[in-house]
Amino acid sequence: MQKDISFGHLYHRIMSINSKILGLRVAGTIFGIVAIFHLLRVVTGVSMVIAGWKLPIWVNVLGFAGSGLLCVWLWLLSVSRGR
Repeated sequence: MQKDISFGHLYHRIMSINSKILGLRVAGTIFGIVAIFHLLRVVTGVSMVIAGWKLPIWVNVLGFAGSGLLCVWLWLLSVSRGR
């Protein structure tokens, strides 16, 4: 049995979520995207120069760890508050 999901149903579902929970999920998603970009730079080793200074890879390792932890933490908070 397939469940019919229309745009109206999806809109109603999003609007029924508590705004704090939605905020946590949006912020967690943004931190997740940032973490993916940091990881991509670490894996590919692309050179970055900012104002004549070559950005070392370890900066992106720290960025990946920090933004990845924030992503997971915010999603865990949103799940625990949603119950």
